[in-house]
Amino acid sequence: MSKEWTPEKMRQRLVRYTELRPCLNAFVDTYTPGSDKKENFTIIGPGVAEHPDQHVHIKEAHGFNIGGARQPPRCANSQHSHETEEVFIVHSGQWAFRWGDECQDGEAVLGPGDCISIPVNVFRGFENVGDDVGYLFAVLGRDDPGHVMWAPDVFDKASEYGLVLLESGLLVDTTRGEQVPQGERPMPKTTDEQVNSHRVMSVAEMLDCVMPITEQRQLAGSALTDSVTGVSEYAMIGPASAAEGIQAGKMSWDHGFQVRRLDFDPAATLPFHSREEEEVVCLHKGSLIYQWDGGELELREGDVLTVPRNLMHGFTNKGSSLVTSYVVRGGNAPAAPGWMESPVQSAASR
Repeated sequence: MSKEWTPEKMRQRLVRYTELRPCLNAFVDTYTPGSDKKENFTIIGPGVAEHPDQHVHIKEAHGFNIGGARQPPRCANSQHSHETEEVFIVHSGQWAFRWGDECQDGEAVLGPGDCISIPVNVFRGFENVGDDVGYLFAVLGRDDPGHVMWAPDVFDKASEYGLVLLESGLLVDTTRGEQVPQGERPMPKTTDEQVNSHRVMSVAEMLDCVMPITEQRQLAGSALTDSVTGVSEYAMIGPASAAEGIQAGKMSWDHGFQVRRLDFDPAATLPFHSREEEEVVCLHKGSLIYQWDGGELELREGDVLTVPRNLMHGFTNKGSSLVTSYVVRGGNAPAAPGWMESPVQSAASR
């Protein structure tokens, strides 16, 4: 039995959807009508929240950040851009992603399981256009993804509601008695020149950055699952990885991480193996048992698990329906999985 990874320690690496701690004043558009009901989550890594109230569930550096956004119907996230790649996977709800500093360049509506990778240097925002509360898994590149650049009108609206964004990237909420610290200066409003330096993408170009759930099983096969019955891995984001035997995803440019879909048929087991890279599992649909030599944990819909590097572990679907998960692995070219015993040997011993 693993002495290092006790059940208690491993539980600290599992963030349950039901235990997420939101921040309600994470960004400069917090009080803007239409954006004032959103909940932001930093699940793994420092994230890009502008207010220190943001709770970080797991602070360990991974080379990427995992976050989440939960919003009621007609709640929007204002137009902004990022310095690193930003990926969203819709867990629930219907979401309109709009790009351009005033949403003028296009819109793509995504539903559960759909994935979008929005390039750097593009203004983007998103709104829950469904009838129920919706939730997004989010991935941001690098440990420090840099600051958010907001569209000019966001500053105008924020000033009306007592919010001041500083050059340091921190947010001051004057409605709560907070003051601009001595020596700090407010962030200047985004200029026309800065806006014009951003990329303008056509609808066709942005749709090349979208992988609907209906297309995700087209790029199948990897060294992880080719010899395992009932478990399938599909390339989505990142270049081809020869060591893993996996082809390039639809969004094949370098992100600094890769995103895969991993499906488990009823009663399917992925035998004990290890990874050299950081690996995060976001469970989208169903229930999955995570196993290591120190015990097991049940992952439920919306849960996020970060697997320790080089730890032998496996997964089992003990249910009667398909389980769908999304896996984020660090780096542009992950190494091959290491097996406790080959999948063929493991199957023969059962």
